[in-house]
Amino acid sequence: MAQFIAFNPDVEVDGATVFAFLDAMKRGKENRQAILDKHNIIAKDGEWNNQEKWLQVFKEFAQEVGDMNLLLMGMALIENAKFPPMNNLQEALLSINIAYHSSHRLHGQIMFDPKTGTMLDGIGHYQLVSFDSKARKAIMNCRNPYPSKFDEGIITEIVRRFKPADAIRHEVKIDITKERRTQGADSCIFLISW
Repeated sequence: MAQFIAFNPDVEVDGATVFAFLDAMKRGKENRQAILDKHNIIAKDGEWNNQEKWLQVFKEFAQEVGDMNLLLMGMALIENAKFPPMNNLQEALLSINIAYHSSHRLHGQIMFDPKTGTMLDGIGHYQLVSFDSKARKAIMNCRNPYPSKFDEGIITEIVRRFKPADAIRHEVKIDITKERRTQGADSCIFLISW
């Protein structure tokens, strides 16, 4: 798989996530709405949209605005997306996967069981592979069909908001020693430091 290709043609995305994308930044909102309309994507809570069509919106948006705006869009999305309560950086990084599974479903079924905390595969995930608070490093595996720069923006904003108060700077970068979605892989590995 690669960017913009759904893992399964029956995956759906909640309209609230689409609205978060639409409303993430004021500049270009009319253009994003036009692209949504073109692909028959509804930005309304409770509506479910086919992920393949939704990914075509992302692809068209990416071609128009470039990687830097995808990064900014990922960062801005955190303002509007539905996340569980978070108290620290580790919880915040783990919450990305919970939010992802809450806003995606397969064949009408949510792919996250909130009672057991089990993530069901079929739609992808954001896996916190390691977290070392002493070394101030973490590794995140983003196995999903979204653009790498968009994921980088989401992770960057989470780290910016939830890093410890004494952390002066932070960095999120793709591990170029591993296969990446831009090369046709299913996932990207991000190296995080603060």
